[in-house]
Amino acid sequence: MEINKVRIQDIPEEERPRERLIRNGPESLSNAELLGIILRTGSKEENVVSLCSRILSEYSIKQLSLATVSRLMKVHGIGTAKAAQIAAVFELARRLETFAEEPKRKICSPKDVYALMYPKMREQKKEKFITLYLDTKNQILKEEVVSIGSLNASIVHPREVFKSALLESSASVIMVHNHPSGDPSPSREDIMVTEKMVEGGKLLGIDVLDHIIIGDGRYISLKDEGFVR
Repeated sequence: MEINKVRIQDIPEEERPRERLIRNGPESLSNAELLGIILRTGSKEENVVSLCSRILSEYSIKQLSLATVSRLMKVHGIGTAKAAQIAAVFELARRLETFAEEPKRKICSPKDVYALMYPKMREQKKEKFITLYLDTKNQILKEEVVSIGSLNASIVHPREVFKSALLESSASVIMVHNHPSGDPSPSREDIMVTEKMVEGGKLLGIDVLDHIIIGDGRYISLKDEGFVR
């Protein structure tokens, strides 16, 4: 049987391009093998890697990246779907070249937290507990809803708050929740949850900087109230 007609599934599993990519990383594959993973299937005449080797013998990577869908469809073995796949992957590569991350928002005070969160929380009919995960410069790495509903120590557990903190390598966290009644005065449960989180953070080496309670047009910082130390 000709090599180009050998089906990928007939190749020993450990030698297949996708399995090698998973095991050794994409840099271990040839251009033809990488393109083959994108296209997935060949034709009746040749397997996908042979098809891609032939394409790359006719086109350089640069030429292939600039080819239109209609031009790609003139290559033997390339139909509409494969042409669209090739065009899409090169367009993603072009967009990556100009991609720039937006600057992370920095938190310097409880007022900053209020300005960020109040527009999102003022219309909420239920209590929503949100954690902001910060880096060493107090820039927000992630914002996550931890729970929705009445706040109590059994629902908002430290593991739910600090799980993402560990995954994000956060230096600190700020907890935020709303009072639909409009009055941000802390309840007994609010204080208990805050103290529980502060203790959990100390065990993990992650600072709990504050717990902000948002009401109707106003807020209370439990740090300012002396409950976060």
